[in-house]
Amino acid sequence: MKTERLVELSLLTAAALIMFVIELRLPNLTAIPGVKLGLANIVTVYAVYRFSVKETFLMVLTRVLLGAFFSPNFSAVIYSLAGSMLCLCGMIPLKKIIPIDYIFVCSIIGAVLHNTGQLVTAALMTGTTAVFGYSPHLMISGAAAGMFTGLCAKYILKRLPKKFKRRNENEPDEFT
Repeated sequence: MKTERLVELSLLTAAALIMFVIELRLPNLTAIPGVKLGLANIVTVYAVYRFSVKETFLMVLTRVLLGAFFSPNFSAVIYSLAGSMLCLCGMIPLKKIIPIDYIFVCSIIGAVLHNTGQLVTAALMTGTTAVFGYSPHLMISGAAAGMFTGLCAKYILKRLPKKFKRRNENEPDEFT
C-alpha cells in the first residue's frame, strides 16, 4: 500500500473514531437500545465506494477495536463488530450495482444489515429470540439513519476534488 493511501485511510479512521466518540456522549434518542445516528458510518459508506474491500475492512475493524477503548460497555464491541461486518458484507457487492449518485441507497441497506447483525448477536448472547421484538423500531430508525449518513457521504463526495472520487478498485489510482 502506498504511503499516501495509508495516510488517507488513517485520517479517515481517525475521523470516524472521533465521530463515534462524539456520538457516545450524546443522549440516547429513544428508550430502545441500539438506536443511534451512526455518524461514523458516513466514513464507512464513503470508504466502500473509494477503497478496496481489504482497505475498507481494515479501516472499519480498526475503528471498531479502537472505539472499544472509549466505550463504557466492552460487550458493545461484539455488537458493533457483528453489525459492521454484516453491513460491509452487504454494501460491498451493492456498490457494483448501485451508482455512486445513489450511495444513500447502499447506506440505508447497510444500516438495516448493521441492525440485523446486532439483533442476531443479541439473540445468540442472551439465548432468547425476544430481542427480535425490537426489529420494527430498529429497522425504521436504521433506515432513517442510513439515509442521513448516506446523504452526508454523497454531499462529501460532491465537495471532494476529482482525484479523491475513484469509483472502485478496478479504476486507476490517481495518486501515482
